[in-house]
Amino acid sequence: MGLTTPQSKDRQGFGKLSMSKPHSGTSERKTSFFGKRMSNGTARTSQYGAFGGTEKIKDPRPLHDKAFIQQCIRQLCEFLNENGYSQTLTVKSLQGPSTKDFLKIFAFIYTFICPNYENPESKFEEEIPRIFKELGYPFALSKSSMYTVGAPHTWPQIVAALVWLIDCVKVIGFIAMSENPVFEEPQMGEQSENGIDFNQLFLDYTVRCYDQFMEGRDTFEEYDADMCIRLKEAYHVDESNLEALQQESRRLLEEIERLEKEKENEPDRLASMRKLKVSLQADIQKYQNYLTEIESHSTLLEQRFGISHDQTVGELESRAVQQENLRLKNILDNQKYSVADIERIKYEENELQQTIAKLTKDLDEDKQQLWSEELKYAKMKESVETQLSEFHKIGRKVRLIPPTAEYANGYDFQIQCNLDSEQSSLIHYRNKINVPLVEILSQSEGQIAGATNKKMGVEDMVEQLNTLIGEKKNEVKVQKDEAQKLEETYQQKVEEAEEDEKRWISEIESLEKHRQLLESGVNKSLDEALKDLQKEHILSQWHRSYLIPPIVSSSPALLYGWRGGGGGGMLKECSRLCIRIKRALIPGLYHCPMSNGASYCLSGCSWWSIRLKKR
Repeated sequence: MGLTTPQSKDRQGFGKLSMSKPHSGTSERKTSFFGKRMSNGTARTSQYGAFGGTEKIKDPRPLHDKAFIQQCIRQLCEFLNENGYSQTLTVKSLQGPSTKDFLKIFAFIYTFICPNYENPESKFEEEIPRIFKELGYPFALSKSSMYTVGAPHTWPQIVAALVWLIDCVKVIGFIAMSENPVFEEPQMGEQSENGIDFNQLFLDYTVRCYDQFMEGRDTFEEYDADMCIRLKEAYHVDESNLEALQQESRRLLEEIERLEKEKENEPDRLASMRKLKVSLQADIQKYQNYLTEIESHSTLLEQRFGISHDQTVGELESRAVQQENLRLKNILDNQKYSVADIERIKYEENELQQTIAKLTKDLDEDKQQLWSEELKYAKMKESVETQLSEFHKIGRKVRLIPPTAEYANGYDFQIQCNLDSEQSSLIHYRNKINVPLVEILSQSEGQIAGATNKKMGVEDMVEQLNTLIGEKKNEVKVQKDEAQKLEETYQQKVEEAEEDEKRWISEIESLEKHRQLLESGVNKSLDEALKDLQKEHILSQWHRSYLIPPIVSSSPALLYGWRGGGGGGMLKECSRLCIRIKRALIPGLYHCPMSNGASYCLSGCSWWSIRLKKR
């Protein structure tokens, strides 16, 4: 709030408790409270959180910068000296104060806020951090830092907190002494510096929106709509005028679209504007570099001002010492001592000065040694904390922490040790953890031995399986060779079968040709036989009509046999004809029943003629 870094030049703020410019402070407060809200919509995510959040905040102040710490010490020294602190303090005396001096300084500053406050007789290491937390200090102060206030690694945090407390006191004094309080209700129609009418209507709207903002909201549509309606009613807004403004807005939007189209049609202008933009960016970079140089120069001037201020303080102290010397010299001149007494006093004074010088030297050496020991202690503490963190991490990894872990067996292996406490000791934790760890280690060794034996058995089994697998691979190889030989034999047999099949096909084709030739010959003989049968049939019909015995054939031999009275000759000829026809017939036809078992042929083989006609 009033704290500035060495890079900042604006040190106006609220000033000191005298507050010589109340009007400017009031206007600045009013602007920061009501104005410029929308310029930072994410204010709740800043370094101070949303007023009391539990998230750990990183301190943005340069606490490791010596110039910044010296500036804080000067502010603290000025505040204490200007407001009547019981002792006269210098910047040098505040480089590393003791815990007792810190308690006095804190009590003196805090009495401006709480006049009845007194330092607690015990447990101040808990009381002071609690007070800072209640006041809203955004960074936590540890209990251990209260024991080593003047240590190099602790004092920067403490002095920054004290400066923050001084700023709180200045704000409270400013509000109490201001002629125009910030939170009083403004008059109706009163206008602020930025032109906003701070009437009751706007104040109510701001308060309601701020309440919702603190609850986590970022938009306030319903309040905006209600505010718009109430403002229209308050200022008698004409709706027709609004419609005209909307039409004007639409016209302007159309004009913007037209200009954008013209812009697209003018690439040269765009290129020139881009060049101008690059030139302006270069100028901006130059101005930024110039501002950086100005800020560094301002920082150097502030440091010189601090040195001159220290010189002024030293001159004032020198004058005070000179006045004290004059007063003592006057007293010495007025008192009645002999020369021997004066010589003895001078001798004792010289001895005391030598003793003081020796003690001062010893004190400086002790302070330097104490400083180095504190640094060693801080490094050792950090190392121990790192080792404890690593121990807890490994314990969680091997499932020994917490006590309900898988391998903890109900033992608590966590080390909760406050290294800043004088009563803390690691021997207790060593005795507490060593025995359960030895027990768990013995159990683990037994389990490891069992697992090793099991592993050896599994390895033997794997070796046997590998041997069997090798044998099976050899057998598979032999079987593959035999299968390959059988495959070759099979291919050879297939080729031979294909050759035999081709040979058989050629033989079948030749036999088929022979069969066709035989069928053609048989068909020819059959045609001749059919012709003979037709003739014989005609003759038999003729003989029947004239009661002449049937004649099978018209050949002279048959006719001769019949006329000679030899019936056996005709039967013999008929049988020959039947045998001839039987041999010539296609397989499947019936044989002549007239010539089998009969002494002679009565029908003249008409049966054959009938069957042949049906075929």
